[in-house]
Amino acid sequence: SPVRVLQPQSPRERPQPPPPAAVERSAAAPGLWYEKAAPGDRRLGKVVTIAKSKKFRDNHGKVLLEGHRLIKDALEAGAVPQTLFFSTVGHLKLLPEAEIKQASLVKVKFEDIKTWSDLVTPQGLLGIFSKPDPAKLSYPAAQLASSLPLLLICDNIRDPGNLGTILRSAAGAGCEKVLLTKGCVDPWEPKVLRAGMGAHFRVPIIASLDWESVPTTLPAGTRVCVADNDPDAPAGTTPVHRGAGRAGSAPDSPKAVKSSPKAAPEHEDEEEAAGIPELAAQHYCEDWAGSPVAVVIGGETHGLSAAALRLAASTGGRRLVIPVVPGVDSLNSAVAAAILLFEGRRQLLWRHKQEDGRQKLPVPG
Repeated sequence: SPVRVLQPQSPRERPQPPPPAAVERSAAAPGLWYEKAAPGDRRLGKVVTIAKSKKFRDNHGKVLLEGHRLIKDALEAGAVPQTLFFSTVGHLKLLPEAEIKQASLVKVKFEDIKTWSDLVTPQGLLGIFSKPDPAKLSYPAAQLASSLPLLLICDNIRDPGNLGTILRSAAGAGCEKVLLTKGCVDPWEPKVLRAGMGAHFRVPIIASLDWESVPTTLPAGTRVCVADNDPDAPAGTTPVHRGAGRAGSAPDSPKAVKSSPKAAPEHEDEEEAAGIPELAAQHYCEDWAGSPVAVVIGGETHGLSAAALRLAASTGGRRLVIPVVPGVDSLNSAVAAAILLFEGRRQLLWRHKQEDGRQKLPVPG
């Protein structure tokens, strides 16, 4: 049979893709376009995946931000938005127009956002962003002007609320940067973001560091001190550590108490303890914050690692003891971090005033 030759179709005859979802022009900004999400829009499923899966966040380079303040802080710092979901056009008025034009804007029902939201009272605004690179963000000028040669190292901080609160204190104290070692909770987890209250876009956060690379991330000549709330180690002593030590934090449960270094049998950590140096202890209010200085805060259950103590010893650091009333086991790690960071800030400012020739402010001893 004769071969049938198909003639090329004209553009009008070619099959056309299905029309996109209805597009409307925002009344809030004449040049701003957005889509209405169709029922079953697959893009919405990414919200839950990004929120719950660290592996997905790492593999795809995405993070989820929620609420006007956090998203606005992210946009002003130069974070790149991919998709913004909002329930009413009014939400867009609160965001910088030039920055959100580069994102896909999708209007959804508030009931849907309420279903996906991690907040008790959702605001009706969610954003999928490219995972921010701390080296490329633009931090607020006021924050940079108040920054001090004070760094924070988080060691095994695994509670999201604690880490977020610690990051917030680090931003408030004017820390130069925050280092998170492997074993810490992901700083881009929603609960950490919520507790951080925008700190992620006010201070550089370097995550997933191994202890071998920590020294190269610190400024030259940094003295590393560790937080310690061991009531059996009074200031001025150099006791031998039986385990990893504690970091000014209290266990949250009987199970945590059993796994704490103080409660663990000594022979379980004999090999590790053999390599842990002795560190002189002093009260946190005594002079310790030279320039530059880093403070290590350990987690609730695991406390300070042996690597943290070795780094402190190699830099001439001390164990900073926060005295508590007898019978009180220790302080929460976020509370201990706040006390030490703001004391470090006070001491550094005192040194700067002294160097500037102003009135000398006494450091309590």
